[in-house]
Amino acid sequence: MKMKTTKTPDPSAEEPSQPTVTFGTRLKHILIGPPRDLKDRSLYHQMSLIAFLAWVGLGADGLSSSAYGPEEAFRTLGQHTYLAIALVALMATTVLIISAAYSRIIEQFPHGGGGYIVATKLLGKHAGVVSGSALLVDYVLTITVSIAAAGDALFSLLPLAWHTWKLLSEMILIVFLTTLNLRGMRESVLTLTPIFILFVITHVILITGGLIAHAPQLPATLQTAETGFSSGLATLGMGGMLLLFIHAYSLGGGTYTGIEAVSNGLAIMREPRVQTAKRTMLYMGTSLAFTAAGLLFCYLLWNVTGVEGKTMNAVLTEKFVAVVPLGIVFVILTLVSEGALLVVAAQAGFVDGPRVLANMATDSWMPHRFAALSDRLTTQNGILLMGLASLAALLYTKGDVRYIVVMYSINVFLTFSLSMLGMLRHSRHAKNRKGGRTGGKALFFIGFILCATILTITLIEKFLEGGWITIAVTSSVIALCFLIRSHYHTVAQKLALLYRQLMHIPRVADPATADPDPSQRVAAVLAAEYGGLGLNTFLSIFRNFPFQRRGVRLGRRH
Repeated sequence: MKMKTTKTPDPSAEEPSQPTVTFGTRLKHILIGPPRDLKDRSLYHQMSLIAFLAWVGLGADGLSSSAYGPEEAFRTLGQHTYLAIALVALMATTVLIISAAYSRIIEQFPHGGGGYIVATKLLGKHAGVVSGSALLVDYVLTITVSIAAAGDALFSLLPLAWHTWKLLSEMILIVFLTTLNLRGMRESVLTLTPIFILFVITHVILITGGLIAHAPQLPATLQTAETGFSSGLATLGMGGMLLLFIHAYSLGGGTYTGIEAVSNGLAIMREPRVQTAKRTMLYMGTSLAFTAAGLLFCYLLWNVTGVEGKTMNAVLTEKFVAVVPLGIVFVILTLVSEGALLVVAAQAGFVDGPRVLANMATDSWMPHRFAALSDRLTTQNGILLMGLASLAALLYTKGDVRYIVVMYSINVFLTFSLSMLGMLRHSRHAKNRKGGRTGGKALFFIGFILCATILTITLIEKFLEGGWITIAVTSSVIALCFLIRSHYHTVAQKLALLYRQLMHIPRVADPATADPDPSQRVAAVLAAEYGGLGLNTFLSIFRNFPFQRRGVRLGRRH
């Protein structure tokens, strides 16, 4: 009979040591989460966004612009508020035209149709770097203006004495968002979704309730507008009124900002991406047209005027609850949700800014490290750059929304104009396909005229009020891009020279086939490919270590 023996573990045997987790690593995992598992087959599904979540994460940038765009346009009208009626119609039409144009761009560029890609493919690499540089500055200012406007909305609930804390609060919000985005896009969007829903509900109630409550006064409002038009025609003349109208329309250009974010963020959309992105664009375009035009018309109906320390939306909401018995709770919910949505809108800068940076880095306009992903699969370097740059812009402008909007709008409409021009050129030269859609040329032509008009007037009118700063900063970024590109071109030429110099390497007649002796010193050289740099690195071992040639192995890294 056999005796069964069990082998007792040898206590002296070495167990594999576990890597020590430092305090810094633990803190990083708490703040931004542990590394993602690349072997997880459901990873993309977990990270991608359906149309509704994309509307929250990217569309919020466009929708939130209703917090400051219509107000700037209405303020510019001054005493000639009767022109707001025509401005409402043109504002809604502009939003829908630009949204429709970008839906076509999404179809044409199903892997991402941001301004940089469109301008590069359709107008050339130089136009592309101009558009890309403008976008980078624009996305920095997206974060800045969204947070600054959020501060204005939230501090409208507080006494003027408390406003000294507004700038510090805005800085804290930018730091918070930077940390949140390092965790990943989906996590940040899910966290902020309830805020978005609250904004939509409160503003639908405010706009529809405001229109219904003052519906009996609509004939009187139209009569007053007619009288004001006749008076304005007598004092300003038709030319003067037209100039004032175009001036207000252009300076309300902040309303249309953020529309491009959807076309630039296709990479995070759930499949089928094009349909998801187009549905997201539809949500954003219709919601922005309704909200911006509705608020502007309510300003006129309710005779809203500026009050120190309050936004026009805050004044409108307070007048609304004085008639409709919803109380102070509705005012708080409306303004808090508006401020919070503006914080959500800053997401577009953290999502699309690093994406543009990564695309430009791939083309060697920016350092290649900006195209690398972190262990959370986020463009960490780009997110940090966006956060730091937006902090600097906030401090420079001291959180003045009207000042930031001017700087912001210039680059937005520079990018819009280049995209519309590129698509117009493409639609003119593209062959008509059987069953293809028509009307593309007209759509892009009208879009180009509208965007170029807003850009030109904003530049002329606001050049000394922040416009020159945008031009100077964007020009500096463009110059930096060309310097970086030149550096990479020089490096590529030197690498090519290295390869040519090593084309004729003497071969060993009988190379050693045995494995290196592990008891001796061994040098391992990992090479990405068989080229001049790898060969030169390999041969440098023999030059630098002439007496250590027995254990050298060259292996390709997979």
